[in-house]
Amino acid sequence: MTRARMPRPHEVAAARRDPRLLRALEERTGDDSWRTRGACQNVDPETFFPAPSEPADAALALCRTCEVQGPCLAWALEVGDCHGVWGGTTPRERRAMLIAWRSRLNPDMDTADDSDTPARELVTLAPLN
Repeated sequence: MTRARMPRPHEVAAARRDPRLLRALEERTGDDSWRTRGACQNVDPETFFPAPSEPADAALALCRTCEVQGPCLAWALEVGDCHGVWGGTTPRERRAMLIAWRSRLNPDMDTADDSDTPARELVTLAPLN
């Protein structure tokens, strides 16, 4: 099993401009009815979860034709799913998009001097005797 690496800064910068991410941000919804309209409904689920050594081309091609690509990608980013093909993206692409997604939804996430955000403290656990 291969270990996923953190996206590099240039990958995150590219993800911020990716039209698929922008579409997902626009079409984000709490309504899960998009799942019933997906082009993937009549396709073997294993198509969307290829082995690491296998290409995901078939799944990506199908996703490009799907009308619910935006909500599908939004769902995957919302839940942090980094396995398989979702919304026309590979896990590697989504890892970079996830950073961009979270910074768009929580723009204050990276500011440490925000007075409304409670400070995080390091807690040391000691064994009970």
